[in-house]
Amino acid sequence: MKKFFLFIFIASLLAGCSSNASYENVSIAEAKQLIDGNKVNVIDVRSVEEFNEGHIPGATLIPLPELEGRIDELDKDQHYLIICRSGNRSAQASEILIENGFKHVSNVEKGMNE
Repeated sequence: MKKFFLFIFIASLLAGCSSNASYENVSIAEAKQLIDGNKVNVIDVRSVEEFNEGHIPGATLIPLPELEGRIDELDKDQHYLIICRSGNRSAQASEILIENGFKHVSNVEKGMNE
């Protein structure tokens, strides 16, 4: 009986320590709806050169290599839409944000290529 209660206690501690937070993948159409509804802050994680070639109006440029060093510039309570060229860097950036306690993160799956 003691082993059973010990098992329950340990299981509840582990469950309380795990984080189920994750980012949401969105399509270009869903991203446009979020942007048009002023429901997100857009973060572009491409390079300066890529950003200067064209970007979403109002997007903030934070190149992926700079994200962790600039994470304090962002509000963990805000909803962020993360975009890059193809969806790879934005997925990495979304994961970084989630790992740092951000709860409302959307990744544009196919990025600016789409």
